[in-house]
Amino acid sequence: MDVIIESLGETGIVPVIKIDNAVDAVPLAKAIEAGGIPCVEITFRTAAAEDAIRRIAGELPGTLVGAGTVLTVEQLDRALDAGARFIVTPGFNPRVVAHAVKQGAPIIPGCSTPTDIEQALEFGLDAVKFFPAEQSGGLEYLKAVAAPYSQVRFVPTGGIGAANLAKYLSFAPVLACGGSWMAKEDLIKARNFAGVTALCAEAVRIAAQARTRGGR
Repeated sequence: MDVIIESLGETGIVPVIKIDNAVDAVPLAKAIEAGGIPCVEITFRTAAAEDAIRRIAGELPGTLVGAGTVLTVEQLDRALDAGARFIVTPGFNPRVVAHAVKQGAPIIPGCSTPTDIEQALEFGLDAVKFFPAEQSGGLEYLKAVAAPYSQVRFVPTGGIGAANLAKYLSFAPVLACGGSWMAKEDLIKARNFAGVTALCAEAVRIAAQARTRGGR
């Protein structure tokens, strides 16, 4: 497994951030790190995403910043140029995945079926995003899908929060869980960074307890 992707499993949590104002990027990333999470995924859902990634990469070298909701090769190139260190996609786009592999960029493509997973394996990948997790059938579905692929690790995202984080992280093939509940849009707009830190710290506690129970 790529060492950058593997490092996402250290805390087991990937905050997924939709940011409208790039000015908030660095204070937000600092708040997340203060809560015990040294990584952040900035989604390409807003025009501020590229600038936000560039600011975090430039000012917070200790934060592992990635780009999410990457849909095109052009977005991928912009994300890497801005300093993104890993790429996340909502689905499996062979052109985007092939370009990332060619560039040597760590990528976690969205997969929700055995066919998706086997496409990832064809590209030499062994970590995929299980998306949308809850809407696709949740943990029981993931357990069934993961069974034939013992070498694959999963990053469930979609419908995950403090209430169900532990059950996902207790499943050994889960590398980490992605989610936006730690830095919701209303908290960001209110610049309530203390609130973000508190939610991140809570998530870290839940993750640590889950993995202890799971024997990891």
